[in-house]
Amino acid sequence: MRAMCRSIKTLRRPGEPATEDEVRAAALQFVRKVSGFRQPSRRNQEAFEAAVEEITASSRALLHSLAESAAPAAVAAAG
Repeated sequence: MRAMCRSIKTLRRPGEPATEDEVRAAALQFVRKVSGFRQPSRRNQEAFEAAVEEITASSRALLHSLAESAAPAAVAAAG
């Protein structure tokens, strides 16, 4: 099994939320890796862009939910 694309960096960092540009760049790299296209043909452009948008939204939702679920545990451990 090969490792994931090295240019995708970890976006969940304590005290430093990922920017929208970072989330989109990671989604773009993921779609490029999965599709095998650096730049899709015109015929595949719509599907490629839709995938980037869906993965960006899913990644944003994941990061948001992880941050929220981690906050109560940190407060409970501190208290």
